[in-house]
Amino acid sequence: MKRGLVLALLSLLLFTVSCTQSSFLRRPGDASNPEEPSQITGPTTEKTSDPSDGAPSEVTNEEEEKLLASSPALEESSANGESQAEIDSEEEPYTDQKRIDDALYYYQEALEYRNSGEPDRAIHSLDQSYQIIFSIQNEDDPEITQQKEDLRLLISKRILEIYASRAHLQMGHSREIPLAMNQYVAREIKRFQTKERDFFIKSYRLSGKYRPYIVEQMREAGTPEDLSWLPLIESGFKTKAFSKARALGLWQFIASTAYRYDLRRDRWVDERMDPELSTQAAISYLKVLHGLFGDWTTALAAYNCGEGNVLRVIRQQHVNYLDDFWDLYPRLPLETARYVPRFLAALHIIKDPEKYGFYDLELDQPLMIEHMQVSRHLRLKDIARALNVSAKTLEELNPSLRYKVTPNYPFALKLPAGTSTTFAAKLDEIPGWKPPKRAYVIHRVRFGETLSEIALKYRVSVRRIVHANHLRSASRIRAGQRLKIPFRGHAVMAKSTPLPRVGSTVHYQVKRGDSLWLIAQRYNTTVTAIKTLNDMHSNLLHTGQVILVQAGSR
Repeated sequence: MKRGLVLALLSLLLFTVSCTQSSFLRRPGDASNPEEPSQITGPTTEKTSDPSDGAPSEVTNEEEEKLLASSPALEESSANGESQAEIDSEEEPYTDQKRIDDALYYYQEALEYRNSGEPDRAIHSLDQSYQIIFSIQNEDDPEITQQKEDLRLLISKRILEIYASRAHLQMGHSREIPLAMNQYVAREIKRFQTKERDFFIKSYRLSGKYRPYIVEQMREAGTPEDLSWLPLIESGFKTKAFSKARALGLWQFIASTAYRYDLRRDRWVDERMDPELSTQAAISYLKVLHGLFGDWTTALAAYNCGEGNVLRVIRQQHVNYLDDFWDLYPRLPLETARYVPRFLAALHIIKDPEKYGFYDLELDQPLMIEHMQVSRHLRLKDIARALNVSAKTLEELNPSLRYKVTPNYPFALKLPAGTSTTFAAKLDEIPGWKPPKRAYVIHRVRFGETLSEIALKYRVSVRRIVHANHLRSASRIRAGQRLKIPFRGHAVMAKSTPLPRVGSTVHYQVKRGDSLWLIAQRYNTTVTAIKTLNDMHSNLLHTGQVILVQAGSR
């Protein structure tokens, strides 16, 4: 009997709990429950999302019921006895503002996923958010357009952050670059073994001078030490290597990237050629690229052709954000596509040179230097004389000095180890140097002349002529205009060919930039006379062509 009483009490308890749950699961204001107390609608409203945040377009039935239950419009219509069909028929259209709200909902959802350590779900929510704002085509409303652009920028930033952090978690703190071996890498190894063998041996030898410092800096920065071999591919470890793309130095910085990483470029100094400063800039740049792309091979591709080009290729793939370099390889520019396999090929050879037939690799001794700060113009040859060292040694230690002269502002001069004390003692005895004042020769523009022809004639660059004359454009000069042609040091007149005697005929070889009019002016004759003498039917000339010219007297 005691057991039966316990079972009866348990049954009653379960029935009570069931009734309590069913009362809370009913929607507020349900017509089927007229006796349901209206006070319970308050707490349920607080547990749901704010309608102003926007609800997602794809939710489960249970979530949808909860969202509808929290809607003030629904509570009001239920109180008035309106059916769900009537509510749906009166629902407002899906406006652009509602799309913005929905996109913001997914964006906030992505932040929650990211904070809880679920990057895949975060990226999925960001995808949905982006798809919604992408569907907004109306650009007439400036407020909607601004909200759309702001949200698009936020989504992009979060994607890159998740991308970088996810790649970091996958790689851990590895300081190794994966040494892939495939047909592309094997092809570059073959090149180093044959056509470019001498280049590889010479570059490897030069690396001994600079690589110890590079490795030290990379250890401090926490980057893979294998990256210290990148200058072998970039410049062959030549401090003054200059490419067709106007990249300069060990790490081949172009001017714009040099400015981004505070490498100084002025009349006296170009720090892209400084092994120490350019190494620090290169490490900073590589770390930024690795944080952006998440793997070193893709970061190296971006180092070669710019992060914008690599991001453009990734965007064109229309696949997952985490692309492998070898997926991008076929779509990259040829030079960049070869760049990474070429670097990996060099690493394969360096790690096991005998395997690939390199038995004679040697390293130069590392440069041992001391730093002394100077703040006035001093010629390197005068410093070398005071220290009893060769000028060539100082030039090698200070490749960033464009004219082998220290600038007239604080500069860290590099000296051979053990000579800084002598330099400090003799600094006042070293003669200063004054740059010569620039002189100009005046040139009067003739009819038909161009700046390139004038620059070639005086052996100066077009840019210097434009700068000296404050010209807005290199193509806007006129006949009769007087131009200042700058020269270093003192004025030098343009070289001219002695004129032959009047009436004599000479054989003239056409030079680059020549025209019949210029030749006629030079020999005091006319274009018609030259064409008649050479039986020419047009004014076309080509470099190296030999024509007859009879000197005139006009």
